[in-house]
Amino acid sequence: MTTDTERDDLIAELADARAALLGTTDGLTDEQAGATPTVSALCLGGLLKHVASMEENWLRFVVEGSSAVRYDLPEGVTWADILAGTAREYPQWMIDHQNEFAMQPSDTLAAIRARYADVAKRSEDVIRTVPDLSVTHPLPDAPWDARTGQKWTARRALLHVIAETYQHAGHADILRETLDGQKAT
Repeated sequence: MTTDTERDDLIAELADARAALLGTTDGLTDEQAGATPTVSALCLGGLLKHVASMEENWLRFVVEGSSAVRYDLPEGVTWADILAGTAREYPQWMIDHQNEFAMQPSDTLAAIRARYADVAKRSEDVIRTVPDLSVTHPLPDAPWDARTGQKWTARRALLHVIAETYQHAGHADILRETLDGQKAT
């Protein structure tokens, strides 16, 4: 049984994780948010875009199950082609996923942060209203993920979102410190 206290705790922990990530972008220009100051291709704006998208996808999973997160391939393209990098065509979801990690010319840090705030509000609504956090859904088929075929509770998916947000906040700390010496507080 899910209690209001459990829901409040999940919402609070997710808010703390988001704050850790968002704090790394405080005071930055769009140019700084798009900079890649390490040997990695990661940038702060891209991390925010990715985490917002990831949270949105997992919260859809909580409500709708694995049908909400699909990895369809173009006709005639196989996972072997995709994983080998030899596909004649790549699915749009894969292209969109790659584009999440970079600031596109039309992106602004303010708009990315606003979208993340919208996602956060919807997530809080879902956490408050999903009937049972113990409901299980099978994970979507994804050949790069060893967990394919497992079942996760809504609670586990939410814990995964929290963990991934904190993980990316750590990446963001490194990027910000490399960018201008600013350290997380």
